[in-house]
Amino acid sequence: MAPALPVDGSLAGWAYRTQSLRVEESGAGGGITAWFPLLDGAERLGVLAVDETALTAASLTRGRALASLLAMVITSKRLYEDSFVRRTRTERMQLPAELLRALLPPRTIGDGNVVSTAVLEPAYEIGGDAFDHALTDTTLHVAVLDAMGHDLASGLTTTVSLAACRNARRTGLHLPELVRSVDEALSSWLPDKFCTAVIAQLDLVTGVLRWVNCGHPAPILIRAGRLIIDAMERDTDPPMGMPSLLTSQPRRTHEIALEPGDRVLMYTDGVVEAQTREAKLLGLERFADYVIRATAGGELAPESLRRLIHSILAMQDGRLRDDATLLMFEWRPPLEGRRPHPRTPPG
Repeated sequence: MAPALPVDGSLAGWAYRTQSLRVEESGAGGGITAWFPLLDGAERLGVLAVDETALTAASLTRGRALASLLAMVITSKRLYEDSFVRRTRTERMQLPAELLRALLPPRTIGDGNVVSTAVLEPAYEIGGDAFDHALTDTTLHVAVLDAMGHDLASGLTTTVSLAACRNARRTGLHLPELVRSVDEALSSWLPDKFCTAVIAQLDLVTGVLRWVNCGHPAPILIRAGRLIIDAMERDTDPPMGMPSLLTSQPRRTHEIALEPGDRVLMYTDGVVEAQTREAKLLGLERFADYVIRATAGGELAPESLRRLIHSILAMQDGRLRDDATLLMFEWRPPLEGRRPHPRTPPG
């Protein structure tokens, strides 16, 4: 078995971080080693090392073809071959985490118009946090959820919420009706449980983002390298579940027009409630500073998010006291065919 290589500080890691080819001399033999990123669409699976005596157009073509084939093999088999899962785990996963992980989508999805990427910590002991994202020809659907509690019951609450959300989405319901479907599912199956969430839909052509906030922290807008914290601050609706059925107020849909290159960051309260080494809460201001640093280097969205969560973990000696979920998507439409839309100022 090949030794593990660090993501930071190795050429293999550089290929993984940048999703680009990296070549180095392979040692005393005089050959070269080419590192090819393994990608499932936009999701990073790892890297492939190909040893060659010389780098030629033919060897590059063979290497890229092999990397594409291996990525497809891993993607098709990791759902039912435990050897792939065991290789990626460093400790035993707790039951609530195992339950929820089986339902989560790939960490990164994307096409020519958008990329969405997410991370969930702690990876092996999660209870009520979850994320979801999916694409159609015209729309990116995203959601971040946080169920009450940190046990198996909270995992079940999130599981029901995710299933109800996907069922309504695939039926073609609009946002208020979609959230209402989750309300009804929770009140029917788990009447004493509730779940906060931000559920959003991005029009991939116009850049118009619509969302419903159910008692959750407001998303953050990152534009032109600047953090605009209050751009998506709105009055929130009750959490999903029974609390929402006790009021006659309909769910409110908010709207903002994104600009090309904009990134939107959604998160659960476990992020800003993380404690520093000085036993102080991280807070929104310091969290914003971490976001600025992580997204200022011009990296791809998945790498920016990886750096962000590692910065937060490092501040807490690698262990969070609460679940923390981050989801970030970037709208990057091609110049041709872009439709103008009414400008919606932040705030």
